[in-house]
Amino acid sequence: MARFTIRVNRNELSTESPPDRPLLDVLREDFGLTGTKYGCGEGQCRACTVLIDDQPTASCLTTISSVDGMSVTTIEGLASGDQLTALQQAFIDMEGAQCGYCTAGMIVEATALLKRNPKPSRTEIVDAMNPHLCRCCGYRNILASVELAARRSEAGDA
Repeated sequence: MARFTIRVNRNELSTESPPDRPLLDVLREDFGLTGTKYGCGEGQCRACTVLIDDQPTASCLTTISSVDGMSVTTIEGLASGDQLTALQQAFIDMEGAQCGYCTAGMIVEATALLKRNPKPSRTEIVDAMNPHLCRCCGYRNILASVELAARRSEAGDA
């Protein structure tokens, strides 16, 4: 056991944990941040995607020791209080979430995409979202949600 400190959603948090424990488990069990979902445990579905120093990362494959001292953003850290981001609102408006299980990882991934490329093409959106699995097959609405958020940001509606 060792003590690890990470900045989660702009708050410095510490926990005592085995060094090889998955970040996903620490977020959910130690810090009560259950928005990040466990899907496959192998990094294949990407339901567990978080931002680590602004890079989308599968938290099920990331050990707590590898993020010690780093910044982690989960789905809970995107909104500002009750004010949703333009992307979160677009997912609501375009019905980009069906069962909702994959949605947090998809929104986190798309947040990183729109931050590095505010006006992505459809192909760029598909490429960024490609690693994410939606068991409900809501891909059309998911892609439309990201496109709407990009258009709203471009128009200044973000």
